[in-house]
Amino acid sequence: MPSLRRPPFLLYSYIATELLAPFFACFLILYGVFFLIRLVPLLEIVLNLGIGPADFIRLFAYIFPHMLLYIIPMASMAGVIIAFSRLSSDREILVMKSCGISLRMLLPPVIIVSLAISLLTGFFSVRLMPAGDIAMRQLLFQLAKEKIDKGLQEKQFTDSLGDLVVYVDRIDDNNNNQWHGVFISDMRNREQPIITVAKSGHMIAEPDKMQVKIILTDGTLHSTDGFDNQIISFKRYQLQIPLKPPTKIGKDDVTLLDKGTMSQAELLAASRSPDFPLGLRTMFHAEYHHRIALPAGCFILSIIGLTLGLKAGPGRRGVGIPLGLGFFIFYYLLMTTTGIMVKELKIPVVIGIWLPNIFFLLIAVYLFFRAEAERPILPQAVHDRLADIFHILGRHIYHIFSLINRRHGAIPAKPDDDKTTSSTSL
Repeated sequence: MPSLRRPPFLLYSYIATELLAPFFACFLILYGVFFLIRLVPLLEIVLNLGIGPADFIRLFAYIFPHMLLYIIPMASMAGVIIAFSRLSSDREILVMKSCGISLRMLLPPVIIVSLAISLLTGFFSVRLMPAGDIAMRQLLFQLAKEKIDKGLQEKQFTDSLGDLVVYVDRIDDNNNNQWHGVFISDMRNREQPIITVAKSGHMIAEPDKMQVKIILTDGTLHSTDGFDNQIISFKRYQLQIPLKPPTKIGKDDVTLLDKGTMSQAELLAASRSPDFPLGLRTMFHAEYHHRIALPAGCFILSIIGLTLGLKAGPGRRGVGIPLGLGFFIFYYLLMTTTGIMVKELKIPVVIGIWLPNIFFLLIAVYLFFRAEAERPILPQAVHDRLADIFHILGRHIYHIFSLINRRHGAIPAKPDDDKTTSSTSL
């Protein structure tokens, strides 16, 4: 029996090392950029709620999985491009080919590393993001309630509850912070306040519903509507107050329990439940597939990065990073466009969410076979045609700017330019 050929593990480890070094470098750089972007809205919460250093670190750790969904794919693709650009520029790819190592033999370490990074991205997307959303909302609820507790002082008016102004004559710390002599002015969605006076009361926190309740006993409600006054006596009265931090993080209010806090099983069950309208079921179904499609896109973009990195070489411009950035932006634009079409019920969920991955997978296969055959990304006829178009556009743009500058006296006209200008004007 012929012996099986042993895989070149030394080559694979060398390629994997070359991939991981720029990946971690790009990851740290991108994380620093995203950290500064996220820091601005967080500072408003820190200042308004009086968050300490420990709670600030916890809050940012809960937002961390959201940032990784964009950081890791970008860092993975950039790492592959930089690694193979360096190998091509230092002629190591040329040496490998002269030793009989084909491009397909360089593919396994790229697949293994990219697959591991994609699985890590999937773990963040499926498990850590929902858990981080719930923990972040609960932390903000706790901090908002602590601000209310600190703001409630005896014989003082406090407006820490938003449109509710609360006055407490005495707080009994030995009896579960029982209030005595309560006065509340409620201006929520009203032009004239409802005045509530009660003999006693207390506050109950409900973290699951992101709200607090004020339970009042033995009091009266005073309501004014035009010239009519109304007084209602009660033995027990309850006020429900949703707690909302002073700003928003991302697109959704941090106090709303939405699809971002649901697990994959909950999203799938909600998408099949007849209790929800079609639009809401579609949103849950799209979120279910979106969490899986993004890690798959990370893997596909990394494979595209391999072929883009091979475009570098001695005496040639390294166009891999600009092209990679263009592919990355185009991928997320296509993902956003198809996502909007899914939400508007114009295309099915599975097709709309997975269409960008299928399209870019075909591009990855096409680019790989072109690179393996040592051909340019585009056929020569298409490349020449695009080069002519860009050359003509660049010449016309330069000519227009030259005319503008001459009219403003910035550039003196030359005899040849005068002829060109006169002939052009004709």
